[in-house]
Amino acid sequence: MRNSRPSHPALSASRAKEYQRCPLQFRLHVVDRVKEPPTQATLLGTTVHSALENLYAAPRMQRDEALAHNLLEREWKATLEQDPTVMNLFQDHADFERWYARMRSMISNYFQIEEPRALEPYSREALVEGTTQDGVHLLGYIDRVDRAPNGDLRVIDYKTGKAPSERFQEEALFQMRFYALLLCLTERLPKRTQLVYLASQKVLTFDPDPADIDRLSAQLSSLWEQIRNDAVKEYFPPRKNPLCNWCGVQQLCPLFNGETPKIPQEGLERLLAVGPAPR
Repeated sequence: MRNSRPSHPALSASRAKEYQRCPLQFRLHVVDRVKEPPTQATLLGTTVHSALENLYAAPRMQRDEALAHNLLEREWKATLEQDPTVMNLFQDHADFERWYARMRSMISNYFQIEEPRALEPYSREALVEGTTQDGVHLLGYIDRVDRAPNGDLRVIDYKTGKAPSERFQEEALFQMRFYALLLCLTERLPKRTQLVYLASQKVLTFDPDPADIDRLSAQLSSLWEQIRNDAVKEYFPPRKNPLCNWCGVQQLCPLFNGETPKIPQEGLERLLAVGPAPR
């Protein structure tokens, strides 16, 4: 379901967190639609996610590690054929070999975490859209949802980055709460959500309850009011944060001597369609 298109402008978990970190970065991505160039990390994540999605498209008893590695190689070859310039992301062949070995290790690690032949996903890479009771449109692409015989749902999200320390786990779980809210709006509250960190073989588990969902829904309504106010003022302030050094739009930020372009009206109109107008 990777090619599903949203039916309405909506707020995702990643964009909501992005706005909290830096409203200007949010604006440049969402309103101006500035595209960041790919990196080794994003390329790795996309390739691994595609391989795992395709693994679960195969018949249950064929889902072994060898098939997963074949799917990874097939996905990489397809990417390279479509855009040979991705090789420019690597300093030399040795750099590429290290990257590819890291990617392969994540596939092998996955089989130490779950047994794919024992699972039959309810959905894979599904676009889920919902609207809160306050009228804020939300969306998320959920890596995998499992459904138990009694109807209970479990959300799985694969992560190719570093697992967070205990201090930052609540930050990481924002995405799981967001997905739980989406499923609550469209189907039912999931019984369990899990972030699966493939590099370290760690699994971060969160079991949501209705109170969690109510709090997040209220938080997103408040966040939307802030976003809408910025849009009406046509000013999204830059905000320094610990991720500034990794920001792909830093060259457009006045805090780093960049020049921010004039805000596009079409983009503002599209953004304002995410939620309700003030009453």
